[in-house]
Amino acid sequence: MKCYICAEEGKSTDAVAICIVCGMGLCMDHAIRQETEIWSGGYPFPAEKLKETLPRILCKYCNQALKKGSPKGG
Repeated sequence: MKCYICAEEGKSTDAVAICIVCGMGLCMDHAIRQETEIWSGGYPFPAEKLKETLPRILCKYCNQALKKGSPKGG
């Protein structure tokens, strides 16, 4: 699989990751690693944020969209 963003730029670079949101193949230069909070608890409450986080890989488009949709605005 090749990096989608590199292909848009006319380059051919092997993908090393896939965006967790849209499934786009990404090379090391275009993969964005974010830490995801982990929540524990029953539905709908109680819920508590755990100290540990999980990594997620995003493309630049999904990363921007998620930042716009967050309460903090990124």
